[in-house]
Amino acid sequence: MNHEIRAEFPMLEHYAYLNSAAVSPMPIRAVEAITSQLRDVAGHGSLHYPQWVATKDRCRALVAEMLKVRGDQVAFVRNTSDGFASIANGLKWRAGDNIVSFDGEFPANFYPWRRIRDACGVELRLCGEVSGRVDIDTLISMIDANTRVVALSAVQFASGYRADLERVGRAARAVDALFCVDIIQGFGAMPFDLPAQFVDAACGASHKWLCAPEGCGIIYLSDRARERIEPTLVGWISVEEPWDFADREQAFKPAALAWESGTGPSSLFYGLEQSLTLLNSAGAERIEAHLAALSDQTCDGLADREYEIVSSRRPGERSQIVCVKHLGGLTSNQVATELQAQNVIVSPRGDRLRIAPHFYNVASDIEKLLAAMP
Repeated sequence: MNHEIRAEFPMLEHYAYLNSAAVSPMPIRAVEAITSQLRDVAGHGSLHYPQWVATKDRCRALVAEMLKVRGDQVAFVRNTSDGFASIANGLKWRAGDNIVSFDGEFPANFYPWRRIRDACGVELRLCGEVSGRVDIDTLISMIDANTRVVALSAVQFASGYRADLERVGRAARAVDALFCVDIIQGFGAMPFDLPAQFVDAACGASHKWLCAPEGCGIIYLSDRARERIEPTLVGWISVEEPWDFADREQAFKPAALAWESGTGPSSLFYGLEQSLTLLNSAGAERIEAHLAALSDQTCDGLADREYEIVSSRRPGERSQIVCVKHLGGLTSNQVATELQAQNVIVSPRGDRLRIAPHFYNVASDIEKLLAAMP
């Protein structure tokens, strides 16, 4: 990636920051945009409210373009958890239904389904991890005629395993199930084409690979999904004519737009727009290739060290996240703490150390990581 992108992230002057799977730093342009909106409110109150709404709509258009979907199929919610909860609660469940998922999913893509299991008597079928992988053959074998939802992450947070979304999506579609995908660990680091991947619903958020502030959750609903899922958390923005306060019986907005219940974090959308524009200028395919090179450099540098590479390195399954274990007795917390003391920032996740570079990182960041690892 070019120097101009790296210059947008001043913390890189002090840190080898390899923790984008947790929270990415924001570019200067995003921070300045956020503060400009706050100054606008301080100086003018609500006078420029239409501009705030227009900024959110431009963000929606950018997200839709990056996911290859229509703008009205994208709504903003608080976070990934809200997205999945609204999907789970908005479906009409029947006795005998089942949900198929992976037992290592991030909790945002587990607890909503667990609640349906407990409240509605629906079976929750969980595929286990094998050698850092989701065994897709096993997962697909669990899908049957009673499966209503298949829920899976595009990239697993604790292993970096990258799923073949199209293959799983086809299997779900074959039994008329909805394929619901957590995209938070991939969106901004790799290209997506959700319709071509047979994804019916997707949820994510802004603070990881999108390099934007927390608070801008994203939900995508295909037309097929919207026919089956009712909006359950609604408000004055959810209806077709929000400013017609007298008509209390008007219809909810079509597609995903009904999921936006009220006013949102306007200043944060100003930052999100700038971050999305920066990512678009770099290009999803270029970012993906750059991160593949950095992850290969990481794995090659650890090949003769006291570390086990947990993440799958099989073609089609590797991602920008590399998870490793120390074989000499150090815990992941101990390794992460020692690295932080040398201004190398990574995350411990259970017994694994998670290394997650982004498009602002360069080979010298990986070299610093390798030199600092105990």
